[in-house]
Amino acid sequence: MGGQAVVEGVMMRGASTWAVAVRTPDGDIDVAVHDVPGWAERYGKIPLVRGVMNLAESMGLGMRALSYSANLQMPEDERLSGTAMGVTMAISMSLSIGLFILLPALGARGLGSLFGVTGIAFHALEGLLVLSLFLGYLGLIGRMKEIRKVFQYHGAEHKSIAAYENDVPLTPESAQTFTTAHVRCGTNFLLTVLTLAIIVYSFIGRPAIPYLILSRVILIPVIAGLAYELIRFAARHMDRRWVRTMMIPGLSLQKLTTREPTLEQIEVAIAALRAVFTAEQSAEVDARVAA
Repeated sequence: MGGQAVVEGVMMRGASTWAVAVRTPDGDIDVAVHDVPGWAERYGKIPLVRGVMNLAESMGLGMRALSYSANLQMPEDERLSGTAMGVTMAISMSLSIGLFILLPALGARGLGSLFGVTGIAFHALEGLLVLSLFLGYLGLIGRMKEIRKVFQYHGAEHKSIAAYENDVPLTPESAQTFTTAHVRCGTNFLLTVLTLAIIVYSFIGRPAIPYLILSRVILIPVIAGLAYELIRFAARHMDRRWVRTMMIPGLSLQKLTTREPTLEQIEVAIAALRAVFTAEQSAEVDARVAA
């Protein structure tokens, strides 16, 4: 199970379906269920490639869920079209690459030349700039009221999945007892990507600016694939102390991207989660309450 927070709701993805549950302005919970495209499964046995394909598929579903949830909060005549949302997401992705990948690379090159920083210290400087920008960005947007609510739904998503995975009754009250941190969180993935980028880019050295920019962009899929494999391994081996230790930074960072949700918000997350259950999963979860 996995998902993401959207506007006033949560998107969940199961084995063959994905669903988005949204609290509408009149207080009801609207749930929409769709089949998972599944084209990424064709690459499921190819390391690195499967990570890139799964990421691409998940981003596509996330964009659709975000568009759907945002439109439910607006009058019908003001809703964004799929094309408009796609353009918005493309611009956001481009700005993210520029802010967190290219700007630190160019900044480190300028500071390195100014202060004579070379070798591994140069790449450490670039990594420090990346992490500083990333943490500063999260801290800044976390002050916005609308984003804080999204972060609460992010916490609700994690808590509901934790309740399901820990075999307790799937109710808002039982889910509320769990932490908002989860090893498969996208925040953990992003921090892993940024950390691996420092290591991968260190093998490139300090090429001329055009090649520097080109290398940073071209290697993004490679780094994303490596991060996917690392998170995948960690999720399966959290019983090992060294794995739990390695995941501490990413789990701690989730304090910036999650907030304690209300019971009503967890109710929305559970509605999305139940919507993607198979018949067997639903029967098993219902049996917990009876037990």
